[in-house]
Amino acid sequence: MKQRTGSYPHLRVRDDGRAVVSRAGSVLLVETVRKTGLDQVMSSALAPWRKPRAVHDPGKILLDLALAVAQGGDCLADIAALRCEPAVFGPVASDPTVSRLIDALAASEEKALQAIRSARADVRDRVWSLAGENAPDADGQVTVDLDGVLVIAHSEKQDAAATWKKTYGHHPLMAFVDHGPGGTGEPVAALLRPGNAGSNTAADHITTAQLALAQLPKKYRRGRQTLIRTDSAGGTHDFVDWLTKRGRWLSYSVGMVITEQIHEHVLKIPATAWTPAVETNGEIRDGAWIAELTGDLLDSWPSGMRLIVRKERPHPGAQLRITDADGMRITCFATNTPTTPIAELELRHRLRARAEDRIRAARATGLRNLPLHTTAQNKIWLEIVQLTLDLLAWMPMLALTGTARLWEPRRLRLRLFTAAAQLVTTGRRRILRLTRHWPWTNLITGALERLALLPNPG
Repeated sequence: MKQRTGSYPHLRVRDDGRAVVSRAGSVLLVETVRKTGLDQVMSSALAPWRKPRAVHDPGKILLDLALAVAQGGDCLADIAALRCEPAVFGPVASDPTVSRLIDALAASEEKALQAIRSARADVRDRVWSLAGENAPDADGQVTVDLDGVLVIAHSEKQDAAATWKKTYGHHPLMAFVDHGPGGTGEPVAALLRPGNAGSNTAADHITTAQLALAQLPKKYRRGRQTLIRTDSAGGTHDFVDWLTKRGRWLSYSVGMVITEQIHEHVLKIPATAWTPAVETNGEIRDGAWIAELTGDLLDSWPSGMRLIVRKERPHPGAQLRITDADGMRITCFATNTPTTPIAELELRHRLRARAEDRIRAARATGLRNLPLHTTAQNKIWLEIVQLTLDLLAWMPMLALTGTARLWEPRRLRLRLFTAAAQLVTTGRRRILRLTRHWPWTNLITGALERLALLPNPG
């Protein structure tokens, strides 16, 4: 009888392998950087922080940090994962050099932040142009979602404070461009705030919206072709007034708090005035109805505002609130989009939930915690996180097809970035030979071929 040795093969492990490259699939991100010109633009933007006779370029150091975060890193020291693969990532700065650069950028704070943001905005314009029909503005409209994120702090950090969920940390307000059902999304703003920052602070929403608009191509920085969506935290007079101010005229779809006045109006809506809500496929949404409120409710708000309420059977186990009615969960939002049927407007606003997917991806990409001590340093880290998320959105937009464009960071790492390869040198050429048996090798090579067809920057 054959003796069992276990479920897995027994291997002898040695440490003398050569010409082997781990994380070889990350070449997808490297090629995205090259084709978008992000390395050149970032190098130019951070040139003022390059010291005389410095070996490492500040722009590349920041990009290397972004690439390390894309691999799953969550601190500055994780750049070591790139340093050991010079064939793919080139020369990578030492940990002390990286720390000194972050300190220098933090010392300049607003000047450095503006330089990084300006570089991202310039490259974003080129990426959307290269993406063609896959770009977020392919239909002539851009949707920007604003939402707050709670970032837990496990040690003393500057401006960390108790949050409204009775945790401890920070409460940044972020903005994401929605890529629609055929893609994911990309960050366009992140405002770092203390943990006790208010959820419905209009000044913070205005600042975040300004940062977001500055990241968009110029034609989308004002006008009805840009839609700003928020939850009820954005439903304040000051923020809605700012969105509709003369010369800006942005479209909006913002959640509203169910006040006593709104609740009284909802109770007076006749049964015949309720319209069934719809799903994305056009079918009726089971157990959900919508209606539009009019009258004196809108007197103090900007002209053209529409107030739409939805009642829906609560999910099993859900607790009803005092503002709910007749056993139905009541929600409300406001918009300035005219003539469009309320069912379409309600569906559009409900799709704001896609911002939660973007937040989940951000938490998995460097936003699980803020690793540095001072607020100025963590502001730079937040820009690095956004730069990483940009790359993780631009690469699928330019190079992937089908459902692969919907993959979130964890899946991209598992299936693409961790692919191993053999480095072969022949003459003056270096060839990266991806492992043949890896199930997604063809996906990687196909994506690289699409990137190779794009025009080079400049």
